[in-house]
Amino acid sequence: MRVIVFFDMPTESAFDRREYSRFRKYLIKNGFMMMQESVYIKLTLNQTTAKLLVDSIKRSKPSVGLVQVLVITEKQFQRIETITGEPNRTVLDSDDGVVIL
Repeated sequence: MRVIVFFDMPTESAFDRREYSRFRKYLIKNGFMMMQESVYIKLTLNQTTAKLLVDSIKRSKPSVGLVQVLVITEKQFQRIETITGEPNRTVLDSDDGVVIL
């Protein structure tokens, strides 16, 4: 399973920037990798761990902004098509570097 987190948060005030930074650091600390700006992704073992992760995100939600979570299967994730203007070698479109403990 893959858990994808999309978030859109204001960054106009110092408080907003702190909230943005706190939420982003929370995602990174919990094993999420940036897929795009404000789109983070994490591989989970099964539906149960994905649900626990979603519940954790709900508890750590920022006080402002929008956070959306999508849980998809590995087969669905493999069907993502990456379309770029110029070749970009930094796009993570495989699970070659994933280590499951």
